[in-house]
Amino acid sequence: MAVPRKAITRYTMALSIRAQALSEPDPKFFFWEVMRNIWDPDTNPNGFVSLGVAENVLMHDRLSEHMHRNMALPNQGLTYGDGKKRLKRALARFLTRQLHPVVAVEPAHLTIANGCSSALEHAAWAFGDPGDVFLLGRPYYGTFVADMTLRMGTQLATVDFGDADPLGMDGVQRYEAAMLDARARGKRVAGLVVAHPHNPLGRSYPREVLLALMRLCETHRVHLVSDEIYALSTFTNSVDRDCEAAAAFESVLALDTAGVIDPALVHVIWGVSKDFGANGLRLGALISQHSPGLHQALVPASLYSSSSSMSDHVVANVLEDDGWIDAYLGENRGKLAESHAHVVRWARGHDIEYVPGVNAAFFLWVNLGRAYRTRHADVEGDIDGVVNEALLRHKVFLASGVQFGSERPGWFRIVFTQRRDHLDEGLRRIVAAVDEG
Repeated sequence: MAVPRKAITRYTMALSIRAQALSEPDPKFFFWEVMRNIWDPDTNPNGFVSLGVAENVLMHDRLSEHMHRNMALPNQGLTYGDGKKRLKRALARFLTRQLHPVVAVEPAHLTIANGCSSALEHAAWAFGDPGDVFLLGRPYYGTFVADMTLRMGTQLATVDFGDADPLGMDGVQRYEAAMLDARARGKRVAGLVVAHPHNPLGRSYPREVLLALMRLCETHRVHLVSDEIYALSTFTNSVDRDCEAAAAFESVLALDTAGVIDPALVHVIWGVSKDFGANGLRLGALISQHSPGLHQALVPASLYSSSSSMSDHVVANVLEDDGWIDAYLGENRGKLAESHAHVVRWARGHDIEYVPGVNAAFFLWVNLGRAYRTRHADVEGDIDGVVNEALLRHKVFLASGVQFGSERPGWFRIVFTQRRDHLDEGLRRIVAAVDEG
């Protein structure tokens, strides 16, 4: 029986303080409401079109075919398993082949988790005590906030860049200023977290910037955590001028740390959610090549976020098939480039400002606030809220810059890795929302 509304306070008083803080519905968090009511041209034409969730469906048929052809789950898959030996061997070999690390990745360098969010939680737990701070540059992937703080008791110090490029050398100075400010406030800085390639900007950090961040972390004895979940979702941008200046992706594992940073301070997050379009498989890894104590400490802690034996089996089947992977990644890159170009042409055609130079990941960062103000000169107040309400009235869901720590108002993230009919319907609704009278 549903709990009467008036009784909720009495029931929640039995909860811990941290649970009480989360027990009331958050009106800003309507993700599952959207996901339960997704648009379909035939069966649900009045549903939401979601271009706000970072999922890549472009290669689902290819991945599904491989998975079903090679399923054959052994009986051991119904047990607690053998410590993920086969998966770790396959993943270590795959990462060595794809990321070109200076030191080959070994099974002992990996802690497996049920997704990259869990792997990031492990990093927050292992590197920071309650009250310790992790640096995070703006704009950032919104869920980093919960990943790093919700259950760990650690905190974030967000970094402002102003007119500086968040992925440029000037940005390194802003990180150091934020680090020194946090320490002046009596906070211990435990780590610096970057999304590389960047979410939501869709670019990679240049080699010289990564090395500068490493030197900064070494100077202040701070962990560098590089979330490389989009490492293999890179593509050629043929629609933006001067895009050849954008850095190609290079893993931090591929950089020689000698004389730069203690390698025990360098860690990578990777999983199958993005590069293989398999968010639902829930499998990620924390890769740390020079911290055996870290992996030992995570043995008991990771019990509570272990991936399933079914996922382990399916992923190992995929990662062991080199020829299939090479063909898959090549086709995926072509489709990413095509979908990105399609959305860029749409943005230009409707005079919508966007951040150019994207050559990785699934999204375009667009200024819908400016587009709305251009069409409605008398609009006042919170432009983020105004635009978001217009989008929801037209039943299109985007991730707002407010949730991504954007320094400038009016910016939203459009995910372009959906079926073309779904994408075009969403783009049509966005235009209708900013054009509405």
